[in-house]
Amino acid sequence: MNTLARAGEDEWRLPQHAYVVVYDERETELLTIYDCGAAQKPPSARVLGNLVRVKADHELENTVTGYVVRMREESILEKQDDDHWIIVAE
Repeated sequence: MNTLARAGEDEWRLPQHAYVVVYDERETELLTIYDCGAAQKPPSARVLGNLVRVKADHELENTVTGYVVRMREESILEKQDDDHWIIVAE
């Protein structure tokens, strides 16, 4: 499932208020991406892989099963390889 807008090959746009919920209780993390945490909508995307870096304005909240990245600016989710993702400012 991925309804995020493409920004290029292996790149997708994240809106300013996107939430990335990272479940890291396993070897390969599960990233669940929401357009906005307050919108009460289903996730826009789910991907397997490790989020290795966030180079955009954001807040982090630790949870029992991982963490939540709350984006504060429009950004790009980039696939680095089969198992690694980064988020960079647009």
